[in-house]
Amino acid sequence: MATMNVSLPDPMKAWVETQVETGHFSNASDYVRDLIRRDQRDQAQREALVQALVTGESSGISSRDIAGIWSDVKARHRAND
Repeated sequence: MATMNVSLPDPMKAWVETQVETGHFSNASDYVRDLIRRDQRDQAQREALVQALVTGESSGISSRDIAGIWSDVKARHRAND
């Protein structure tokens, strides 16, 4: 495992230490690794959302009306119950 030194302002250092003191993390490195994993997951979700938006935008204008869309949504919802 590689080592990386990070400089933090005192308030941030205190924050990290407080997070470790909660017992959820065994040390500052565990806390930082957790933050990075969450950031990686969030980045992947943002990229998926952007791709879905691009796909939707490039699909053109729908010929369906709002009432029909809601009807389909409600039918799917009832089918999943």
